[in-house]
Amino acid sequence: MTTPSPATPSVLPSVLGVFAHPDDESLLAGGVLAQHAAAGSRTAVVTTTWASDSPRATELADALGILGAGAPRMLGYSDARDKSSAPGQPRLCDVDMDHVIAQLVTHIRQIRPAAMITHDALGQLTGHPDHRRTHQLTFLAVEAAALAPLHPEAGLPWQVGALYAATHPESAIGDLGPLLQGVGKSLEIVPDAYATAAVDVTAWLDQKWAAIRSHRSQLEGERPLPALLARLDDQRRTRILGTEYFTRLDLTPPPPGLRHLAP
Repeated sequence: MTTPSPATPSVLPSVLGVFAHPDDESLLAGGVLAQHAAAGSRTAVVTTTWASDSPRATELADALGILGAGAPRMLGYSDARDKSSAPGQPRLCDVDMDHVIAQLVTHIRQIRPAAMITHDALGQLTGHPDHRRTHQLTFLAVEAAALAPLHPEAGLPWQVGALYAATHPESAIGDLGPLLQGVGKSLEIVPDAYATAAVDVTAWLDQKWAAIRSHRSQLEGERPLPALLARLDDQRRTRILGTEYFTRLDLTPPPPGLRHLAP
């Protein structure tokens, strides 16, 4: 994922995001999703938790509409910290992983994205267990989607060109770290060298912020990040939301004929 200027958007690939909860897509990659949609690239989002008939599903639909990312694609598992998210359904962290991987493979083979985005291994931003599990499931599903013998019922195989993990480098703690610490949350950060893409999304910031505000239930209370952001002045909020950070995870098969394990 490069960082082209708003004046040269035609090179941007189609993108599929896989995130744990409604609002993760807007907070972590709303600018990139809007950027790619503005370039005419196909964008879509799979959300692994919350029921499709919940109030948060309606909020998600509104947010995706603003970002140009199509209709919600919700797997419907229960949030590890909210039993009301999907009554009667297992928690994402408890469900058989291969079953969820098969579901994700179906979406990947339907959408056939050039690039994908998900959470990083730390569960960015705050280490939520659903974020970490979604990272694991997405990484495995990307590999499985390219292999015809795996999940043949999901359609023809598809090799994703690049997988990006939304992350946050140490040098960019800025205003976000103290904001989260003020309500007892930690910000999971990585060394600067681990964040291989820093995308300036200020040109799409109005869309990103409107998408975040579409998650109306998260604008209430003391601890949700959208609520914290809503209480900031425009300058501080722009500093937090204006750059999105990612780590590119290598998916390219090595050249054939290797006779040793090359780095």
